[in-house]
Amino acid sequence: MANRTVATAQSVHGTNPQYLIEKAYRQRIYDSLYWKEHCFGLTVTGVMEKAVELNSVGGCYGAHRRPTEFMCLMLKLLQLQPDRQMIDALLDQTDFKYLRALAALYFRLTQPPKDVYSRLEPLYRDYRKLRVRSSDGPFELTYMDEFVDMLLRESFVCYITLPLLTKRIALEDAGALAPRLSPLDEDYKSSTSSSGDASDSE
Repeated sequence: MANRTVATAQSVHGTNPQYLIEKAYRQRIYDSLYWKEHCFGLTVTGVMEKAVELNSVGGCYGAHRRPTEFMCLMLKLLQLQPDRQMIDALLDQTDFKYLRALAALYFRLTQPPKDVYSRLEPLYRDYRKLRVRSSDGPFELTYMDEFVDMLLRESFVCYITLPLLTKRIALEDAGALAPRLSPLDEDYKSSTSSSGDASDSE
């Protein structure tokens, strides 16, 4: 059935993957026209094809709190549980920004803290504009790096309560993560390395 998680899915954070979206929210998605017309029987490839057509991110909107197409596809991904290699590929691709945003939220929901930081922090370098469907209905503007920052710092995104994320500093203290370099630090390190190579060649 369209509302069931695939039989081969493994539990995530101790629960059925699609239960990471609260029951009332899931029901709104199940009842939505987009879910009934476009998500029934979708495969992972089908979700990707639909995600390429997205033109915004967001949770619920309007007086009746209709779920966005973005969240319908998110729930479908949770039901299908694509493998890690597939999600990594979606994060790495740069052609379709809303597909990348979808993969980033899925990754934040399903992966352990160390992997969340190591895979999502590189997206801070993606400064492309994203349209956000506000709860009132109109569209607002944000950027991919700001969306990623919300995933790493906020506990509630797109009307989803995100799983608890261990503080980065705690993972650093435990030796699980190296201290993060800001993009400016990385650019400086790269430029000084290039200057050193040029000096050596003279």
